[in-house]
Amino acid sequence: MKSEDKKAAIAAYKKRENAAGIFAVRCAASGQAWVGQTLNLDTIQNRIWFSLRMGSHTNRDLQSAWAAHGIDSFTFEPLELLEDEELPYVRDTLLKERALHWRTALNGGVI
Repeated sequence: MKSEDKKAAIAAYKKRENAAGIFAVRCAASGQAWVGQTLNLDTIQNRIWFSLRMGSHTNRDLQSAWAAHGIDSFTFEPLELLEDEELPYVRDTLLKERALHWRTALNGGVI
């Protein structure tokens, strides 16, 4: 990769917009669901799956279900995309409120 191409790729990466929102990880075998919130819906699934494969996810209940049922039983589902919010504290408060709403609606655990 040429230096100019590399610089352009880095600049494009830095300019990309992150989509904040609420998501669920579901286990079809057990019927369980876990709900989380993130500032970047595009990358969170990869991070969660990686920590589960490594056996190091912080949610022991989710990690146990993963070990018992395997990757094929799990799905990742974006539930809600938040509108762009200029103020971080408003965005963070809204994320917490919407995550609580979805946990209640799905009877889900916390990721």
